[in-house]
Amino acid sequence: MERTLIIFKPDTLNRGLVGEILHRFERKGFKIVGMKMVYLNDQVLDEHYSHLKDRPFFSRIKKFMKSAPSIVCVLEGNNVVTVVRQLAGVTRGYEAQTGTIRGDYSLSQQCNIIHASDSLVAADLEIARFFDDKELFAYEKVDLNFVYAEDEL
Repeated sequence: MERTLIIFKPDTLNRGLVGEILHRFERKGFKIVGMKMVYLNDQVLDEHYSHLKDRPFFSRIKKFMKSAPSIVCVLEGNNVVTVVRQLAGVTRGYEAQTGTIRGDYSLSQQCNIIHASDSLVAADLEIARFFDDKELFAYEKVDLNFVYAEDEL
């Protein structure tokens, strides 16, 4: 099973889209194995976006990402990195196809709703950046369609 990191960015929380987007991942069959709400600080943002540090717009990205909490989430499943990237759509929301998360909800390149790891190597590094091993869970999906007898409650 592969794992990938998703960041629900501040615009997702501010617009009340977390549940709707998470629903898409769950309906695709991916399992949530870790999730938490965090305020991202300069150190984490500098590390996570190190490939953009020298770009003139980097300070705006940091300001945006610190404007409200984010939700970081680890999903698990077959080909999860590739499929999540397809579900997300291209980075620039105005170029993303309708039916993708960014195509349906993104307002701009910066406010593009989610971050999704772009490779298995990146996923491993990003998951380790945001989660300790004890914050990630291994479990089997259980059939909850059974009925408890009254004396078992």
